[in-house]
Amino acid sequence: MIVGLIISAVLMASIVAILLEHQSIDRNLFDTLPKQTQMKARPHITAARSHWLFMGDIFFGRYINDWSEASSLKEKYPFQNLDQFERQHYNAWIANFECPSVAGLHLSSAATDKTLTFNCDPNYLPEAAKWFTAVSLGNNHTDNQGAAGFRSTQENLTANHIQHFGGYDPRDHANLCNVITLETTVTYDSGSDKTLLLPFGFCGYNAVFKIPSDSDLAEITRYSQLLPTFVMPHMGTEYQAVPGSLTVATYRRMIDAGAEMVIGNHPHWVQPSESYKDKLIVYSMGNFIFDQQTPPEKTRSALIDVDISVKNPSEVEKWSSIAESCRGNFNACEKLASDNTLSRLSLAYKFDVKGSNDGNKLVKPATPSELSAIKDRLKWDQTMGALGQ
Repeated sequence: MIVGLIISAVLMASIVAILLEHQSIDRNLFDTLPKQTQMKARPHITAARSHWLFMGDIFFGRYINDWSEASSLKEKYPFQNLDQFERQHYNAWIANFECPSVAGLHLSSAATDKTLTFNCDPNYLPEAAKWFTAVSLGNNHTDNQGAAGFRSTQENLTANHIQHFGGYDPRDHANLCNVITLETTVTYDSGSDKTLLLPFGFCGYNAVFKIPSDSDLAEITRYSQLLPTFVMPHMGTEYQAVPGSLTVATYRRMIDAGAEMVIGNHPHWVQPSESYKDKLIVYSMGNFIFDQQTPPEKTRSALIDVDISVKNPSEVEKWSSIAESCRGNFNACEKLASDNTLSRLSLAYKFDVKGSNDGNKLVKPATPSELSAIKDRLKWDQTMGALGQ
């Protein structure tokens, strides 16, 4: 028995020696492999930037529809000069769509003028989708075809891959805000670039007839606690050069509620901007694509150019991984962010302003003198100085 135990011990020692020898050989072989065959560190995002252009009112009904029907371009007619605004330099164009879009409803210009009841044929939307990433429906015309027409408008926009947010009634909290996903260009420590999607909160308020209550504005707070949230309200007196005190107070309350910035419309004229609590407010951008042709107030508009950089880029890839599930679904986004312990994205902004003029039926970039007048009305230099830019 003792002899058997000795033989077993010798055999075990021999096996261990052989294994150790092979382990040493394998380690030595690994050390001599070329570096490119060894495991590389995963690239990290060092910067993330997105470039947006906010635009004023867009509309494809009434006389614009007449001009389009008379043109060989048909539904492409209103968009024919948009390449002059260098769409390729922006990740997103965002505008106020001041019109329901219901199929099979053809209103004459005379009937539209008489009732100011709008409709924009959905046949314009495929072309619009080539330019506009998202639109606000928070205005005083998206209810012109009733609640069913509003739902059809949402469905038609979605079918044409135009994201949307906002509603005609500030008490309808289900439609005030939405999660919009926008492209962001990220740079890795390897020096390579890539485009990713990130989710943001957008809210659209029609305050023309009903001033939003604190509970209405609490939707901004709910979204902004999770996502950077941008607000496009519709309020004020038409055809005025300055906002009224109630508009000023309401837009500032939106900043107080958590908005990153407030970009307003409704007056159809350009109105001033301001810095409030180090946040940008633009009271009215004016008409971008509209059929009001009395120059210069109704035909010129301000385009707010926003260059965004993410201050915590290490969070970008995590947010991008849930962006598709977040789109249009705040509750899903909130749960996924919690499950993945994501930190809210922190953003820095650099602003610029462009100008447009849609006189003579077609929108085009503003001339230098027109842009100067637009900036003067905006009090742009004063606002940028207050924002430290």
